[in-house]
Amino acid sequence: MDPPPLEGVIKDVVCAFCGCVCDDIEVTIKGGVIESVKGACGLGLAKLLNYSRERVYSPMVRRSQSFVEVSFEEAVEEAADILVNAKYPLLYGWSSTSNEAVRLGVELAELVGGVIDDTSVTCHGPTTLALQETGVVTATLGQLKNRADLMVYWGCNPGHAHPRHTVRYSAMAKGRFVKGRRERRIVVVDVRETPTAKMADLFVKVQQGMDYELLTALRMAVKGYTIEVEEVAGVPRNMIFKLADMLTSAKFGVIFFGMGVTMTAGKGRNVEEAIRLVQELNDHTKFTILAMRGHYNVTGSGAVMTWLTGYPYAVDFSRGYPRYNPGVTSSTDILMRGDADAALIVASDPVSHFPMKAVENLSRIPVVVIDPRWSPTAAIANVFIPSAFVGIEVEGTVYRMDKVPIRAKKLLEPPPGVKSDVEILQALIDRVKARKLKGGG
Repeated sequence: MDPPPLEGVIKDVVCAFCGCVCDDIEVTIKGGVIESVKGACGLGLAKLLNYSRERVYSPMVRRSQSFVEVSFEEAVEEAADILVNAKYPLLYGWSSTSNEAVRLGVELAELVGGVIDDTSVTCHGPTTLALQETGVVTATLGQLKNRADLMVYWGCNPGHAHPRHTVRYSAMAKGRFVKGRRERRIVVVDVRETPTAKMADLFVKVQQGMDYELLTALRMAVKGYTIEVEEVAGVPRNMIFKLADMLTSAKFGVIFFGMGVTMTAGKGRNVEEAIRLVQELNDHTKFTILAMRGHYNVTGSGAVMTWLTGYPYAVDFSRGYPRYNPGVTSSTDILMRGDADAALIVASDPVSHFPMKAVENLSRIPVVVIDPRWSPTAAIANVFIPSAFVGIEVEGTVYRMDKVPIRAKKLLEPPPGVKSDVEILQALIDRVKARKLKGGG
């Protein structure tokens, strides 16, 4: 690939922030830095314009209670020591890096006999389990934009979490066969009236933690059964039948669902019930369902792990072959039990998101962090290796939330000496192999 320009406008830039992975951004480069951005939402704009904040430009290792700068080779050597000497290392993160880096992560996990897990464990892991249990009827965002005349947002608020979703792919998007918002009905189901709910034709307020009950009632209504009680999950019976009528009368419908479904009471069972509702709606019309994935490549990391191991996350190599048992081999459970004796964290910040007990146990073991910027997790690390941003300083393949692969572009040269995740992981693999050949682990 040709080096990126020091001056000029780069079109069709891929935004590496959320699962929308918008690929129509325009970035102006001046003097080797990003001067302006067109077409991005507030979240993407902030990332592109502020990517250089909180950066660390040199590898560091902890000596006593302080960090000291070291060479890249010294940092890799110390990181390899930690992983080779561990009996049950955890390799966590992966949702904010490229598929190429995830592939190397799986190889490294197998080499050191550890567990590789991504951020699904704190968001859509239950979705993955439900898909395996029931199968799924789904479609790409392009198909939904062109054909869907009914869209349901259930337990998600794209107005805040995926700001361009409604404009580029869903409610407000102009499709080939459905021309826009006027030809499309919108339903929002949530525990509170969100900004997304303000654009809805019908807002259904469900009691917190009772999505399963409402989905079951909807399945009954779609099948023509009687609902004897006046309300279910806080939703009046007449509204349930009204919603069921909207679903069955659509020409092409979709349910977009988020963590309001996956991380409330019922978790994966909620998703299974939603999928069964969609399957039954296909007796009447064409209907699909799609998860609103958060990190820009969380879909890709799960896909790569599945290609290579047969399992999408929480993959355990401690017995020399891949095993998968979420709830036992998932990163939060391993850390809560205090089982891991070392950790490699790639492009993630579990200290800011994991349960307190998991964070306490993580802080007690040797930790290696590979990340473009400083974070609370970096602050507890024994080795920190700065990396280049995928989609800004290095190219790479990522998966949009609908599993469409997109090639993220390189816009700028990374800071001198700062390497990509792929280069760092390959160096670490080479060093671990060398140590094992010498009988070091």
